[in-house]
Amino acid sequence: MIEATAIWTDQERFIGEASSRHGIVMDAGHDKTANSPMELVLIALCGCTASDVVGILRKKREPFTGLEVKAKGERAEGYPAVYTSIHLTYRVRGTVSQKAMEDAVRLSEEKYCSVSAMLQKTAKISYSIEYLS
Repeated sequence: MIEATAIWTDQERFIGEASSRHGIVMDAGHDKTANSPMELVLIALCGCTASDVVGILRKKREPFTGLEVKAKGERAEGYPAVYTSIHLTYRVRGTVSQKAMEDAVRLSEEKYCSVSAMLQKTAKISYSIEYLS
């Protein structure tokens, strides 16, 4: 079981902590002194799928030298302002075969990424892959 806590510090700022006992600052207000909770959701999606893709590429012994995952999300107009669409851009470096990268992204999306599985309940998730040298 994972447990999490948010502790109010001041203004609209909170310190979040989970079972791992690592703290993270959140700002739910307009000051933007830290990531908002909804920004952290996109960061979590990027981290989850990136971790899957790296693991899959390693298992396939693909010679990648870098991976960056970017997310752009659109939110609903009213409350709750859930994500309704998210586009992920995977930027991979190295001499990775196109098939291996496409398979890795597909497996992450369809099988392994827990964050993606949750977000797919309200958001259409699309992706593109960029191959960099």
